[in-house]
Amino acid sequence: MGRVSQAQAEENRRRVVDTASRLFREQGTQVSVADLMKAAGLTHGAFYKQFASKEALVGEATAHAFAELARSHTAGLAQYDGQRAAAQRALIDAYLSVEHRDDPADGCPVAALATDIAREGEGGEARRVFTKGVADFAEFLTTDDQDGIARLCTLFGALVLSRATKDSPISEEILTSARAALTEAS
Repeated sequence: MGRVSQAQAEENRRRVVDTASRLFREQGTQVSVADLMKAAGLTHGAFYKQFASKEALVGEATAHAFAELARSHTAGLAQYDGQRAAAQRALIDAYLSVEHRDDPADGCPVAALATDIAREGEGGEARRVFTKGVADFAEFLTTDDQDGIARLCTLFGALVLSRATKDSPISEEILTSARAALTEAS
């Protein structure tokens, strides 16, 4: 088998990071390297040509997920002509939706990765990236009247509780109540 070109190697790495970002949000960081590489359509051995360790990939995949979130915030601001309150309202509505509840793979890295990141060793890259992502998200949610961290905690808590109670009527009630609490106060 011939060598992979540098361009193909970069594309393979991008595919692994993207796949890992989605799988880690959907299933947690305990996803095996073998399963991850299979989902990316690559061999298990190709992993070690691209990454020093699974922990390195967790950090990179976490950064990728938060970069997606930041792009979403930027796009929301652009869509609402820089009107932060309107962009925040749209984000809250989308975040606390049944669609977001049911799609963790493409959803918020805060809600999907918090428990796994909490188990990471102190000083790890994934924890550093996660912490910065949380701070940036909270900053985006800050208003003149409301603290962004409190708003993020409400979003996060509601989404996690709604996912945990998904097969019961309280699941949607949690989303609706949190949405009302966040949007009626702004």
